[in-house]
Amino acid sequence: MKSGRGVGPTDAAGGPARHLPVMLAEVLAHLAPKEAGSYVDGTFGAGGYTGAILDAADCRVLAVDRDPTAIAGGAALVAASGGRLTLVEDRFSQLDVLAEDNGFAPLDGVVLDIGVSSMQLDQAERGFSFRRDGPLDMRMGGDVPSAADLVAELEEVELAHLIWSLGEERQSRAIAKAIVKARAEAPITRTGQLAEIISRVVWAKPGEVHPATRTFQALRIAVNGELDELAAALAAAERALKPGGRLVVVTFHSLEDRIVKTFLSHRSKAPSASRHLPQAEGPAPSFRLLSKGMVEPGPEEVAINPRARSAKLRAAERTEAPAHGEGDLPGMLPPGLSQRRGRSRR
Repeated sequence: MKSGRGVGPTDAAGGPARHLPVMLAEVLAHLAPKEAGSYVDGTFGAGGYTGAILDAADCRVLAVDRDPTAIAGGAALVAASGGRLTLVEDRFSQLDVLAEDNGFAPLDGVVLDIGVSSMQLDQAERGFSFRRDGPLDMRMGGDVPSAADLVAELEEVELAHLIWSLGEERQSRAIAKAIVKARAEAPITRTGQLAEIISRVVWAKPGEVHPATRTFQALRIAVNGELDELAAALAAAERALKPGGRLVVVTFHSLEDRIVKTFLSHRSKAPSASRHLPQAEGPAPSFRLLSKGMVEPGPEEVAINPRARSAKLRAAERTEAPAHGEGDLPGMLPPGLSQRRGRSRR
């Protein structure tokens, strides 16, 4: 999953572009920022979406990121915003609580760009990339076990399940076996070291993705609890948006898109009824879909920004109906992998 959550050519950003925000035009079209509106950018990154929203309307943005590096990098954008931008270091699963605490609730819009940012991928010391050797870390923020900790501590069967479930890697058992064998000889602490171990048992044909791609994806998702975060963030957005408020989510691989698709499909369906039971049962739809199916980037954007090629956008508008609650969230996650739910703070 490769995102381009970066600064685009925006006046509010103040300065040259470093990375290109993925599907920016489509995000703005679906979010439709309006004057005096209150918005949450749940994945601030380098501020690409935030800067564009601030440029699009005289509105306010509460930008959230769990990465302290992103927060530090956003200081210039906060200063240039004239008081319209509030930047908070936290998890986007807490966006409803953060909006309430910072005076932004109820919200006119929420935008989420899921996954690792270009900045994180490009910094070897963050340990996200198998192409740049660095410490095997992968933590986006917070005091959680690193990828090196997982590789060192999980049993072989647990590693295989993690790599298969979160990386959709068909060679997961062979990779787990190779990792366990290698760590018995020496600790696995570097990204290049792990990539080399995987390359011994997984071969890629010319033009295929690097053999370590899916395993690195699985470890990163596990380290940061990304799927739990996404599921909880969708429910938080449902609680925080006002009627007519819009939710726009950009994902970069099938596991993430499946969660968003399932959530919005469930929340936009009318209660079922039959001739035997004419009274419809179940909660009223809390969202109305803004597009039929997913929206993908055009060929022009992919040509300019190859990291956009796997992006998928889904969007919906909040109805008057009450939020459904979190009772059905576990059904959106891969079996046995839910690590955390609810609204507890870090």
